[in-house]
Amino acid sequence: MRSRLAARSARLVLAAAAVTALAATTTACNNDDTADAGSSATPSAAASAGSGGSDTSSSDSPSAGSSADGSNSSGSNSSGSTDKTGSGDDGKSGSGDGGKSGYGQSCGTNDLDFTVTSESQAGGYYQVTAKAKSGITCYLDVNTPSVSFGSGADGVASPVGQGGEDPIKLSGSAVAYTGISPKTTKSNAGKEFENVIIALTDNDPNPAELKLPDTANVDKPIVTNWSTNRAETVPVIV
Repeated sequence: MRSRLAARSARLVLAAAAVTALAATTTACNNDDTADAGSSATPSAAASAGSGGSDTSSSDSPSAGSSADGSNSSGSNSSGSTDKTGSGDDGKSGSGDGGKSGYGQSCGTNDLDFTVTSESQAGGYYQVTAKAKSGITCYLDVNTPSVSFGSGADGVASPVGQGGEDPIKLSGSAVAYTGISPKTTKSNAGKEFENVIIALTDNDPNPAELKLPDTANVDKPIVTNWSTNRAETVPVIV
């Protein structure tokens, strides 16, 4: 009887040991499976993440580079085009228009300083000397100045065609002369004036009004052409 109980107890112990061993094995298998699953999932996820990061970086980088290159290229071309156009137009405009020192630049009345002296030759006349203002170089393109005493038509001086050089360059100390005879008639008729108006052209917007050295009796006045030779500007009727 005891031997049976002992044998049964031994079998129960063996059975319990077997169950314990089986449980341990199952647990171990489950842990390994979990580890394997985790191990296989982790590389996959890492690969997926790495692949995703690489794709994003690869996609973004060329796009940004392309955009930057495109922007730089566009900016360079645009800037170059603008600069070339601007410099070309400006250069041509500056060269074409010229400044006061440019060849062929006509003198305006306000570009010159005038002086008037009273001369005794030919019954008396006024000599006007014209000189370019400081820093100005210009040309007297019109031979004869426009001269008048007062605003009336009877005070306008008629040209007599004496002297004349075309053009006359005025710059620095260079001067030009013109002679004005206020009266060419022998009658006592005439009007008195203390000033004379002179302009380089008929439509000059800035005529100069010059104070005469004395009062002039004006009747059918005449004027000579511009000349650099004073002797050529003594006004006479021929």
